[in-house]
Parts: sequence; structure tokens; C-alpha cells
Amino acid sequence: MIDNTGTPFNAISGEKHLGIIPSMANRHGLIAGATGTGKTCTLQNLAETFSAMGVPVFATDIKGDLTGVSQAGGGNVHFEKSIEDNHLRECGFEYKAYPVCVWDVMGKEGHPLRTTVSEMGPILLSRILDLNDTQSDVLNMVFRIADDQGLLLIDLKDLRKMLEEVGNNRSQYITAYGNISIATIGAIQRSLLSLEDQGGDQFFGEPAIDIFDFMQTRQGRGVINILASDQIVNSPKVYTSFLLYLLSELFEQLPEVGDLDKPKLVFFFDEAHMLFNGISKSLLEKIEQIVRLIRSKGVGVYFCTQNPADIPDTVLGQLGNRVQHALRAYTPHEQKAVKVAADSFRTNPEFDTSKVITEMAVGEALVSFLDSKGMPSMVERAKVLPPEGQAGAITPDERQRVIQTSMVYGKYDKTIDRESAYEILTEKLQKEQEAKELAAQQKEEEKQRKEEEKRQAAEERKQAAEERKRKAEERERQREKDNSLVGSISKMAKQKAKRELVNTAFKLGRGLLGGLLKGK
Repeated sequence: MIDNTGTPFNAISGEKHLGIIPSMANRHGLIAGATGTGKTCTLQNLAETFSAMGVPVFATDIKGDLTGVSQAGGGNVHFEKSIEDNHLRECGFEYKAYPVCVWDVMGKEGHPLRTTVSEMGPILLSRILDLNDTQSDVLNMVFRIADDQGLLLIDLKDLRKMLEEVGNNRSQYITAYGNISIATIGAIQRSLLSLEDQGGDQFFGEPAIDIFDFMQTRQGRGVINILASDQIVNSPKVYTSFLLYLLSELFEQLPEVGDLDKPKLVFFFDEAHMLFNGISKSLLEKIEQIVRLIRSKGVGVYFCTQNPADIPDTVLGQLGNRVQHALRAYTPHEQKAVKVAADSFRTNPEFDTSKVITEMAVGEALVSFLDSKGMPSMVERAKVLPPEGQAGAITPDERQRVIQTSMVYGKYDKTIDRESAYEILTEKLQKEQEAKELAAQQKEEEKQRKEEEKRQAAEERKQAAEERKRKAEERERQREKDNSLVGSISKMAKQKAKRELVNTAFKLGRGLLGGLLKGK
């Protein structure tokens, strides 16, 4: 909230107004407290204050409640009582709507929020896929091979196809890149399938987000960018890695600006404990580096979590602006957490911080903001101001109106699938397959040709053999015929000779007999 004098304030302690100093807002912050103690309202309160300063905001919306900031508030009896008791209207409080842009990785509840596989990089992707060190090394190697070959990795099908290429041709890459196990390739492929089943493939693609679209103002007020996170939060590694990617992009793309009168962008990271659960040492060091250095780019990072103990000390020490809601202290572990939270504040001699943390009502908080010199102010027990926007979710129709009146409406809604690793490798594989099929066809044709030649040769040999046999049989028949003719002629000659002999004999006999009879 901005009061009548133009000074931001977020809480009231007695007659004292407590608020973030704009020039110190990029020194980061923490909103902590047990469930149901008012963290979401505090987050919305701070987001509205930054927007009123002209500072754009990016915030995750775990429960879907934050979108109400796009509508004017009112009608909440508890808020009305706080407004009346603290004379907030006299200070400039009024219910109002704030400019909002809604985003959704799944593309259902807001503008699609995407990035490419290459931009995400192997380090964060390894965390999303929960890969071990060996698998992470191979994934990094696959990225390197893709870069060396000029292959774009845009979406998950590009990465799958690249893994397939490396796995099938690993003997070509071992010398230049190192050993590649087919079992490791298979493990990464299974992790990618699991990621797709969780809907994680939705945020890999184009058009990729332009981070400068988070840094818009409307009529002098910063746009509050809200990421619908009720679905993606079911996959903690996907959720936190994607948000960490956004921080990394901001860090890499924004120029150094030093100390500003107010931040260029404020980033709210809800359910921050998810980021640090099971985090590797190398990734934690990267987060520490980003949090430490990104303020010089004019970006403030605010972590929202249940307990300060959820945040590593190296990161916690860099969070200068703090709002601590009530904590429960029924178990030894909870009591220890309360002490950690109390020790993170600059002591106020007027009360016992550890005791107050367990006694505060909903909407109350321990507040300590950095002063103009960058020093933490003494902790104060205060009442956080109610939000000026609506507290709670908006209707589907209201959400659609927010989407359609957005400054980026139509820019990200249609997916672009340009030529990348998948298409190039698929075409390459298709050509190789066609070449193999052609070679196989030619081989088969050559085989058939040779078999046909063999068949024809065999047929010719068979025909030649049959012809020789036929001719032999014909000669045999001719010989037999000739022999038969000779035999017939001989028989006839014999019969003729016999007849002639008989006739001669008969004639001789008849002549002799005639002579004898005649003489007688």
C-alpha cells in the first residue's frame, strides 16, 4: 500500500507504519509462517505495494488464491475491521484492482510459459530428471554433441531423438567425448518418459518466454505476473527447476545497474522449501551465487516458506526484509525451529521474540525491513495490512478477461514447431533407412538375378541333356530301324533265294523226271 504521502507501508505497529524502502527492496526478503497464518495475504500485500511503486512482480500461485489481485477487494468482515481499527482509509487505503498477467506452464489457466531444452541446459534438466552423476555427465555430453553438430534441442522429442542418435552410434563418439553406456542412455530415456507423464513436456517448446515480458508496466503500475502452479507443484523438481531457470535467465540477460531507487523486478518464490530439499551441492552453490549477485541486476527475490529453517544459512543471510507469521511449537523439533526464526531477527528489548512467534494471531507478524543504510531494523510485532485487491481466486470468466486483455495476448498461445534435432535426425535416419532398403533391394535383386541365371543355366543344361538323350534315343531307334531293315532285306533275300532254289530244284527235278518218263 502507498499512503497519502506516497510512502509505501505494509504493516502497522501501534501508530508506527512499517514498510519496505524501495531502494532496499532488491536486497531480497523472506515471508515465513505456519499454514493458515496469513502468508498469502502478506505476499499479495507486498505484490500490490511493488506494483504501486511501478515495479513489475513475478509470483507463483500455489493455491490459486493470488489471482484475486486483478479485482477490487471488499466484503471481508475481518479486513473491514482491520481497516476501521487502524484508520487505513484516512491513510489512503482503497479497494482496487491491479494489472495482472496470468501464466500457466500447461497453457490452460494462462498464457503458455515455455522454454527450450537448450536454454534449460543439462544441469537443471538433470535435476528435473533426478539423474545420478554418471547419467548427468552423459546428458551433458549429448548436449555438447548436439551443439557441435549444430542441432537445436527445442522440445523433449528433440532430446529423445538426440539420445537415440548417440546411443545407436556411440562408437563414433567415444573417442572424442568419452564412454557412453547404452544402459545410461536407456535410463535417461525412461526419466524423460516419466517427465512427460507428469506433464513436464508442456513447458519445453517455442515460442520461448521473453523475460522482458515480465517487466511491463501499465498506467504507471507494475504488472503482477502470476504463474498458476497448482498442477506443476505436484512435480517439485520440475516446479523449482523451472523457476530457478527463470532466475538464471534474469541473471544472465539483465545488465548490471548497481543500486537503484527501486527494483526493476521482484520475484516471489512460494513453497521455497521444495527448492532446497535434496538439492546437490553444485546446484545450491549456483542458487547462492544468483541470490547474491542478482540484486546488482535490479531484481529482488522473496522466498515464501513455513519456517526460516527451510532455507540454507548461506541463502537466509542474504534475505534482508523479513515478515514472520506465527509458528507452532508443540514438539522439540518445532521449538528448535522457533528459536532459529527468533534468532534471525534483530532483538527488540520490549518483548521475547521466541514467545511472540507462538502467540501471534492470523494476520499478525514479526516485521523487520532494511533501513536506508541497509541495516535490519529492530523487529516489531505488527499487523499486516489487508490487500486492496480481492483475497481469493477469481472466476473462470474473470480469468479469461484477464488473459484476453493482457499485453502479451496472442504472442505465446500458438505453438511453433520449427526444424530442429528431431526433424533433422529423423530425416537423416529416414535417408539411411531408405539407403539400407535400397541396398537390401539391390542385393535381393542381385540374388534373384543370380538365382535366375542359375535356374536358366540349369534349365539349359537340362534341355541340352534332354536333347542329347532325345538324339541318342533317335539314333538308337534309327539304328534299330536300320538293323531291322537290313534284317528284313536279308530275310527277303534268303526267302527269295530259297524260293529260287526250290524253283530250280523243282525244275531240275521235273526235268529229270520228264526225261526218265520220256525215255521209258
